[in-house]
Amino acid sequence: MDKTVVLGITGGIAAYKGAEICRLLVKSGLKVKVIMTRAAAAFVSSLTFETLSGGPVGLEMFQRPASWEIQHVSWAQEASCFLIAPATANIIGKTSQGIADDLLSTTIMAAAGPVIFAPAMNVEMYNNVVVQENIARLKSLGYHFIEPESGFLACGDQGRGRLAEPQKIVDYLLKVLQQKKDFEGKTFLITAGPTREPLDPVRYLSNYSSGRMGYALAEAALERGGRVVLVSGPVGLKPPFRADFTAVNTALEMRDAVLKEFPEADIVIKAAAVADYRPEDISLQKIKKSGGDLVVKFQKNPDILGELGKLKKQQLLVGFAAESESLAENASRKLKNKNLDMIVANDITAPGSGFEVETNQVRVITRGGEIKDFPLMAKRELADKILDEIITLKKST
Repeated sequence: MDKTVVLGITGGIAAYKGAEICRLLVKSGLKVKVIMTRAAAAFVSSLTFETLSGGPVGLEMFQRPASWEIQHVSWAQEASCFLIAPATANIIGKTSQGIADDLLSTTIMAAAGPVIFAPAMNVEMYNNVVVQENIARLKSLGYHFIEPESGFLACGDQGRGRLAEPQKIVDYLLKVLQQKKDFEGKTFLITAGPTREPLDPVRYLSNYSSGRMGYALAEAALERGGRVVLVSGPVGLKPPFRADFTAVNTALEMRDAVLKEFPEADIVIKAAAVADYRPEDISLQKIKKSGGDLVVKFQKNPDILGELGKLKKQQLLVGFAAESESLAENASRKLKNKNLDMIVANDITAPGSGFEVETNQVRVITRGGEIKDFPLMAKRELADKILDEIITLKKST
């Protein structure tokens, strides 16, 4: 593999694991250039990485170069990918805020290719709200993260914060390097999250959708070269940085936004959990508790997916079915009745599947009757599996 990886080693006890990561990268056929921070050099010798990588190690911003080049620029231009492992809270925070005050942080700022962070730190430090906000910000900007593992830490604490295993880190990097841009030139219209139907100025009716599946699909589509229009109900997630984002609340607002974007879309994925009904009358004042029962009359919301099925021309239309019973029958009926090309069905009663969790387990059914079951996995991983099925479906048409 004729590719170069810049491996950044930052200061933490896990720095010694960087040597094994370096060895595995070289073994995979990659050219490796190593940059160490001053703190990292206090934990492990630069000679170790010079020996393993077969080249000089970058240590100081203004060290005298062996040949004339602006090191942080030339290495950034040469790199196919950046890997910071271990990544401390310090380097994550500096990158998040655009601070470039040493060789590693400056080179990251000049990077044009993908940047991967593998965090390693004390569990309380990792859970600190500032650190989590920095990670969330970088994720929204397109940076990659390999989540740390749980276990006993060098500081004596126990919990999440241990550097992921070196082979897992290298496998992830290789996957990023081999990521196909198979949706270049294609526009995705993706919906995500719940809708909220107001009852009065302080109350609304909604559902448990977190939006994670739709946002994962948006991230995957962007990474694979697509343009993404993301229409989302209210969720606690930050939209991917490069997505064209529209926030909505009600089903009627989502319908208007989707119909506006639909003509320009090539692939439409309706992952949102849209309310089927809304209150017929919305009280302008807060409804007070009275002696009797409260009776609310509902009216049906428009069937957005059904409308798209009737309107579609060149678009490939994918729906979701969250079911609590008769999964295959209900999903197949929805696929046919709404004129879909593919449907992704999941049993919301299954452990680890459905709303408000990081994982999902689904069955994919296509218009031709092909069925494929996917085991429980992270929603981000599943998003790529779903996109792979879309590629297969497009090839068959």
